[in-house]
Amino acid sequence: MPIQLYALALGAFAIGTTEFVVMGLLPQMATDLAISIPVAGLLVSGYALGVLVGAPIMTLGTTKVDRKTLLVSLMSLFFIGNLMAGLAPNYGVLLAGRIVSSLMHGAFFGVGAVVGASLVPKEKQARALALMFSGLALSNIVGVPLGTAIGQWAGWRVTFILVSLLGLAAGGLLFGVLKRQAADASGSVANELSALMRPRVWLALGTTTFGFGGVFVVWTYIAPILGTATGLSPEWITGVLFIFGIGLTLGNHFMGRWADKSLSLALIGVLVALIGLLALFSVTMAFFVPATVTIFLMGMAAFGTIPPLQIGIMQAAKGAPNLSSALNIGAFNLGNAGGAWIGGLLIGAGFPLPALALAGAGVSSIGLIFALIGRSSQFR
Repeated sequence: MPIQLYALALGAFAIGTTEFVVMGLLPQMATDLAISIPVAGLLVSGYALGVLVGAPIMTLGTTKVDRKTLLVSLMSLFFIGNLMAGLAPNYGVLLAGRIVSSLMHGAFFGVGAVVGASLVPKEKQARALALMFSGLALSNIVGVPLGTAIGQWAGWRVTFILVSLLGLAAGGLLFGVLKRQAADASGSVANELSALMRPRVWLALGTTTFGFGGVFVVWTYIAPILGTATGLSPEWITGVLFIFGIGLTLGNHFMGRWADKSLSLALIGVLVALIGLLALFSVTMAFFVPATVTIFLMGMAAFGTIPPLQIGIMQAAKGAPNLSSALNIGAFNLGNAGGAWIGGLLIGAGFPLPALALAGAGVSSIGLIFALIGRSSQFR
């Protein structure tokens, strides 16, 4: 695989770390800032909504910018936002920093996916994107557990400062290894928007939003779940986050290969597995070993959706992939925000924690319905 894909993966690693590390630090941040867990959960929802808003704005506003300049500039914005979060004196500034850093997320992965796919033959595109997104998965093995441990030891602000420096390093590496790549000559705003007239594009976006959104009904509140329902100490929670990250990485790797062979079957199969595992977690979360195994498999299924979903949207929007690819990243995060919101509502209403897992399975089931409709002949 071309070295540029590894540079993109490092950027993905930095972004994944800042997106997911909040879950492990949520109780500590809530205590330090004197806010409730559901309010702290808005740090997840706010980031996700920033991705959703930033994806089309950043993509459409930069159609004529060469790809190297764009990707390096986006990582600079990431550095600024995380530095704001690390230096935040209160909740408002912290939330603002999260939103600033999130604005680049969709465009980075959307444009990066198009650039990455262009570097390899068509039959290797899913594996190429799996390599790029492996940085996102590896962040959950290394970045999130390490960031959680540092935050528990030295304070969550230190974690965000270190993440900002990681983003600065990733931007520097991208500057060094990426060649200047002019924007697509056909990449006008009108041409990119024309892809949104295709039903397949909206079905793909719906599949992403709901299929992946079910994960975040549970995962946003995984630290309180493991601490309360499973009875784990903060140190053990960090270990479970590490195991989840291994599952993410393996799922992303294997599904990249399966998706190159059969895109629609890979997507439907992994969604069915994800729904079953979310439902199973409503039972296993009360027991340490079964809960850990379920979380590992849930990680495999969750990130196993990414290669087929991202390649699927690029195929559906053939000829105008930049905006649709970025919107698909926004759809992931709309699902994240919606999942976090649903989970917060259930907790606030006094529902038992297993209800979150069942609700997550229900949300992902809607994504499966979109995928099945999209596979029907009239939408191919």
